[in-house]
Amino acid sequence: MKLGDIEIKLGAALAPMAGVTDLTMRILCAQYGAVYTVSEMVSAKALVMGDKKSQKLMAGGGGNAPYGIQLFGGEPTAMGGAANSITSGEYRGVTCDFLDINYGCPAPKITGNGAGSALLKDLPLLSETAEAVVKNSNGTPVTAKMRIGWDEEIMTGVEAAKRLEAAGIQMLTVHGRTRKEMYIPGIHADEIAKIKAAVSIPVLANGDVTSAQTALNLLKETGCDGVAIGRAAMGNSWLFAEISAALNGEPAPEPPTLKQRFATMRKQIYDMCEDKGERIAMQQARSYATWYMHGLRGAAALRRECCSLTYFTDVDKLISAAWRVQEMQNKEERR
Repeated sequence: MKLGDIEIKLGAALAPMAGVTDLTMRILCAQYGAVYTVSEMVSAKALVMGDKKSQKLMAGGGGNAPYGIQLFGGEPTAMGGAANSITSGEYRGVTCDFLDINYGCPAPKITGNGAGSALLKDLPLLSETAEAVVKNSNGTPVTAKMRIGWDEEIMTGVEAAKRLEAAGIQMLTVHGRTRKEMYIPGIHADEIAKIKAAVSIPVLANGDVTSAQTALNLLKETGCDGVAIGRAAMGNSWLFAEISAALNGEPAPEPPTLKQRFATMRKQIYDMCEDKGERIAMQQARSYATWYMHGLRGAAALRRECCSLTYFTDVDKLISAAWRVQEMQNKEERR
């Protein structure tokens, strides 16, 4: 699959997630086979006003995979200005292989300002924002992430996709829920299939992919060109390798051992401290660490331990506690 001059491998991409797809997460997922990674969403308006935090969100790239920077906003002038600033090299340490536009975020603080999935209710403005980014991207490919509609009454996904293709968007990622549905119930694969059939550009399916088999099933149901993984990748970067193997007809990789799982968590949090400083990183690491406890015996108690992480040395204490719980459970099972 081609995106401009970039070759995108067959597999799973890392979907952008606010507060999650930071530099360390992107590097980690790329290491395990994400076919591309995307930044946390960046406010176009904040960026053109010189916000330093927004600039930091974009920096560092995406590891050894193609990297996209995701913009959100409902003002075409700001969107175009942000696109030009990024792709003209205005920000030190910020480069990308493509830009991505957010038409899918359901958060009230985003939609309340007319951005994210709110633009699915205003298709002329959706077209204007896409055209502004494409026009000012200095030749950098532009993609978009969207939902299938606002609610059951405003199912604009197909028309939105056609407009985005006409505006010059080169690839779409479609989350198979409406904005009203947020993240439940299950996705509507049939609606993703309708969008795929309506355009000639590549389309990736997003939502409810938690294993290699669910990825294969979703591709069969939708006819899409690949999948994008969001929440299922948290604490489970090995999922990209599993999906890649399945899609390419290769043997499934061995699942990570508990030792590998804890070592990966420790390195991710260490790299976060290096990137952001210990104080900020450890606050965020509380939720990151809970991802890695998922599915372990005694996970509820371990998650409480995660909430008290303050210094990096606390990570080793957490790992020791987790080992003790697993060993105790093993002894109980052997009796």
